[in-house]
Amino acid sequence: MSKRLSFYGLIGLASICIFFLAFNQRYSSYLEHRLQPVISDVEIRPRIIKIQDPVTAYFRGSIENVTLSEIQEVVDQQRKAIEREMEGYKYPNGKYGVNVSKLEDLVLEKGGRPMRSVILTSWRSGSTFFGDVINAHPANFYHYEPLLDFGIVQIRGPPLADEALSNLEALLRCDFSNLDRYLDYGKTHPWVFNHNTHLWKQCQIHKKICWDPRFVSKFCKLFPFQSMKIVRLRLRAAEKLLEQEDLGIRLVLLIRDPRGILQSRKHREWCPTEPDCSNPALVCADMVSDFSAAVRLIKKYPRTFRVVRYEDLSVDPYRHVKELYNFYGLDFHVNVKKFLDTHTKNDVGGVSSTFRNSKVAPFHWRTDLDFEEVDEIQRVCAAAMRLWGYVMASNSSHQKDFDPLTDYQLQL
Repeated sequence: MSKRLSFYGLIGLASICIFFLAFNQRYSSYLEHRLQPVISDVEIRPRIIKIQDPVTAYFRGSIENVTLSEIQEVVDQQRKAIEREMEGYKYPNGKYGVNVSKLEDLVLEKGGRPMRSVILTSWRSGSTFFGDVINAHPANFYHYEPLLDFGIVQIRGPPLADEALSNLEALLRCDFSNLDRYLDYGKTHPWVFNHNTHLWKQCQIHKKICWDPRFVSKFCKLFPFQSMKIVRLRLRAAEKLLEQEDLGIRLVLLIRDPRGILQSRKHREWCPTEPDCSNPALVCADMVSDFSAAVRLIKKYPRTFRVVRYEDLSVDPYRHVKELYNFYGLDFHVNVKKFLDTHTKNDVGGVSSTFRNSKVAPFHWRTDLDFEEVDEIQRVCAAAMRLWGYVMASNSSHQKDFDPLTDYQLQL
């Protein structure tokens, strides 16, 4: 009798197990079917999702909704902030060759085209100061050294130039969707974004969305002005940016005395082991190449290309900044004057600081370098110095007190 009861008990237990397995499969399929639209609705970029756990997928969708909500909230706040910042702004209205009369004309989000101001130079040539001068302008989105993730190289032509130019164009069009390497690099190198004052302010508050391409693209498209400083691309390759009329960039080539460049680079730990940064022959070969390209481009693009020497900008910053703002089509705003008032009178901070006595800063090499070092640079840089209007030092005594500049204009 007991054996028979045990037999029927086993059959009953097996039936219960089979029932629960069947129920679980039907319930899982039901949940998967019901929750799939939630996931699809919140995905911005299509991708294949393998759903193994419907509950996990549900929570993923909820988190995604929160992220999108946060992005939209920040974008809406910034749009209003820009409108306030631009109240009373003096639009060009045809001056400087720029036919712009209202904010909507300049906002990508509304079908406009931003005014895009580009600085092209090389490391330690005064571009941080010049870049911050342009960034002092209201409602500006600053692309700071956008080729940082390429390393310590000078990009002179294909194939590297093709990738670099594709990235630069994407940034200027506020399309961060295919810039994963750039954004990933920025997660561990904050200076990719921290010079962009408007963006970095939001990144400090909303860290989760800062490096999200959907957020940065939407945020960038709010701004009527963009600026970009490039220190890894030579002028011959950069011409392709000028060729694209729909971008409407205005490009300034910033030149500096190679003695000043190389003296300043000595203080940067990342430079001495990299030939493109520390070799005087390579530095000055690039300056000669830039000169040849500049002579050609100033004729081809007289309204959108210009050259300025860092030393001239530093010695008379107010005059040259006003002229460069006119060239870019920007208003010499009170914010810009305040920046010059506070950043050109006294030395404050370390080697990367832009608080400088601007009349002295470009010429530290005269006392910081031995004449032997200066002579070595001059021997390989004679052609570049002659083309760009820099005077040779004759000896150590002469080096300390002579004027290394000629009254220079680019000879066409």
